[in-house]
Amino acid sequence: MGRFDGKTVIITGAARGLGASHARGFAAEGANVVLTDVLEDEGYTVAKEIGDQAVFMPLDVTDAAAWETVVRDTETKFGPVSVLVNNAGVASLGGLEQTDPATWRWVLDVNVTGAFLGIRAVAPSLRKAGGGSIVNVSSVAGMMGVPGLGGYTTTKWALRGLTKVAALELARDGVRVNSVHPGAVHTSMTVSPETGEVLFTDLEALAVDRLAQPSEITSLVLFIASEEAAFSTGSEFIADGGRLLGYVPQAATAD
Repeated sequence: MGRFDGKTVIITGAARGLGASHARGFAAEGANVVLTDVLEDEGYTVAKEIGDQAVFMPLDVTDAAAWETVVRDTETKFGPVSVLVNNAGVASLGGLEQTDPATWRWVLDVNVTGAFLGIRAVAPSLRKAGGGSIVNVSSVAGMMGVPGLGGYTTTKWALRGLTKVAALELARDGVRVNSVHPGAVHTSMTVSPETGEVLFTDLEALAVDRLAQPSEITSLVLFIASEEAAFSTGSEFIADGGRLLGYVPQAATAD
């Protein structure tokens, strides 16, 4: 028996990276999974690999009408939604003074407004299902300042606030809302596919001095969404390899 047998799950940003890993993880636990993304070719490929219990639906998370269509089509295909994973996210590298307003708004629209629209669209379906879980994928950047990633950092802090408000508003409907805060994960956003170079990450700043594998973050998301975490809502779950611990002393070397 899987933890999500017969449950319906919607995951945004599911065409690759963490989102694709989450989709595979939920399917392995018995869920019917709707993968969404703007990357259609990759999304359809992942859904096909998973099999009959997965479908891909194109979705721009900033489009409220598109959200309504996805929820309607999901209910038609699999029934009411029990889990929403707001995973879609983008980043733009550059200092605040070098960031143009259009880029700033794009990052905020995808990372924050996209999650808001997802919660707004899926909440009625979660009530139909008799309750469920929303997992907002924030970041370790939602716990600290990251120079050069001002827009991204701002949105990941904002997701913490959105999570807490949604948790309070939906609690009496049996819907739990939590955020997960990954550190550096081995995906195309952190590792150059051409050179294998690690981007934006100082491994020496980590107590666990390596990148996380997507499956490690997926295991945490599955726990948060499951009944195993039934008494947790509005909470922050951190998987950062110890990045927030502070200074990591280097091992002393012998003379």
